[in-house]
Amino acid sequence: MNAVGSGDTTARADRHATGGVPVRRLTVLYDADCELCVFVRGWLVRQPQLVPLDMVPAGSERARGLFPTLDHSATLDDITVVGDGGQVYRGAAAWVVVLWALREHRPLAHRLSTPAGTRVAKRAALAAAKWRGAQWGDHRRARRTYQRADGWSYDPRLGWTHTPPPPACDSGACSTG
Repeated sequence: MNAVGSGDTTARADRHATGGVPVRRLTVLYDADCELCVFVRGWLVRQPQLVPLDMVPAGSERARGLFPTLDHSATLDDITVVGDGGQVYRGAAAWVVVLWALREHRPLAHRLSTPAGTRVAKRAALAAAKWRGAQWGDHRRARRTYQRADGWSYDPRLGWTHTPPPPACDSGACSTG
C-alpha cells in the first residue's frame, strides 16, 4: 500500500467512501436567516479547500433550480450538502463531509467517520441545532417565525405548521364569497 496522503491512495479511499464516485465539488445548503449558519458559512469560505465548496442559501430559488428533486423544506431543518455526483449528506454526515473537503480538517473528518467519531459528530450537530432553536426564540431578532412560500412556517413555541395556499381558480369554479 502507498504512503498515506499519496494521490493514488487518497483517490482510492475517497472513491470508496462515496460508493465509487469521486467527489470533485460540494454544494452546502445553509440557512441564510440563522446567525450560526451564516458565521459557519463565512468560516468555511475562508478555509483552504481540497474540494471546492459552493455556498447556497437553503430553500432559495437558486437551491430549487440546482436541485429540483430535493426536499427543500428539510434543508432548512438540518444542514444538507450535495455532491457533484448526486450524493446527498444531511446532519452529522454533512458536517463530516464538509470537514473532509477542507485541507486542514480532513484528518478530523476521517476520525469522525468512525463509529465513535460519528457519535461525537451527531452530538455536535445536535448542539448546533439546539443553539439555533434558542436563537429563534430570542426577542432581539426581528423575525421570530420562519415563513416559507410553500405554506410551511416555524414558530419556536408551536414547531412547524403548514397552511396550504388557497386553491387556484383558473377554471372559474371557485367561490368569490
